[in-house]
Amino acid sequence: MRVGTFVLAAQFPGQGHSEPLHRAVSTAEAAERAGLDSVWLAEHHFVPYGVCPSATTLAGLLLGRTRRIGVGTAVSVLTTAHPVALGEQAALLHLASGGRFTLGVGRGGPWVDLEVFGTDLAAFEGGFPESLDLLLSWLREPSVAGRGPRYRFREVAVVPRPDELEDSSGPPVVVACTSPGTVRLAALRGLPMLLGMHCGDAEKAEMVDLWRRTALAAGHSPDAVAAAGHVAAGVVQIGDTQEDAVELLLKTMPGWFQQGLAAHRTFDGTARRMRDPYGYTELLCSLHPVGPPRLCADRLAATAERTGITRFALLAEGSGDLDTTVQNVARLGGDVLPELA
Repeated sequence: MRVGTFVLAAQFPGQGHSEPLHRAVSTAEAAERAGLDSVWLAEHHFVPYGVCPSATTLAGLLLGRTRRIGVGTAVSVLTTAHPVALGEQAALLHLASGGRFTLGVGRGGPWVDLEVFGTDLAAFEGGFPESLDLLLSWLREPSVAGRGPRYRFREVAVVPRPDELEDSSGPPVVVACTSPGTVRLAALRGLPMLLGMHCGDAEKAEMVDLWRRTALAAGHSPDAVAAAGHVAAGVVQIGDTQEDAVELLLKTMPGWFQQGLAAHRTFDGTARRMRDPYGYTELLCSLHPVGPPRLCADRLAATAERTGITRFALLAEGSGDLDTTVQNVARLGGDVLPELA
């Protein structure tokens, strides 16, 4: 089982922008000290839900601050980024870090980001496959031309070549999946999924089964399908009792959700219903490793058994406090991982 931490650089009420970014860096450094497998970085624009607007930029900083741990994006928003520019950044990080970088990509949402970055709803709703395929070509081929409806350009050389690293064909790519359509899209290309925090084990298992059936039907080998390496995002808060851990998150996370999620503005100005912040926190506490170490280990093991997923990206900053977050990461490595072993 490979357990990592999920970093949103969340801005809690009363905090500025530098505090969550400092906490993000400290969390990654603590994760390496704790022996965790990886750190996954989220990207958001114009909202306090997360104040990191470039997951690849923060990944570069963290790869320079660490020596062993893997660093991935969860995710880089492909709809508002040029696939070639993102591919160049991924290749650079892959080569410079000796293969420790993983590129996670997703569609994002129908937010005002589309307007700011010069795209539109059509690209959001139908352009993701073209962008993903162009990105994959850039990471796998010596030269690439754009021949799609959105990206058209003459053939150019791929520099730097991500496959020049010994025993590597380039940075691994994972796809955030929230719908059957995206699950099939990832499966056809043999790309592992990143599944969100809101998913319970039953929903995860259904998505993994759909992915497996689609990948096999597309001709991917059973061995490759079995070794796909899907990633499940979640929340972790370790306490001496389950009640203590849940109480801590119920005091802090609803305010963050209320402030952060309410700040999203849609591209077309329509209102979108927001999750109940308190109820959503209760749901996350019921789904994920929140409680004493033995309970946390049991929940991770149960998810692995029910879904086949053995890679986890766990949000440890739910307290909003630096010292509490760093201690939480230390306990994840020092108290929970031995229970899993």
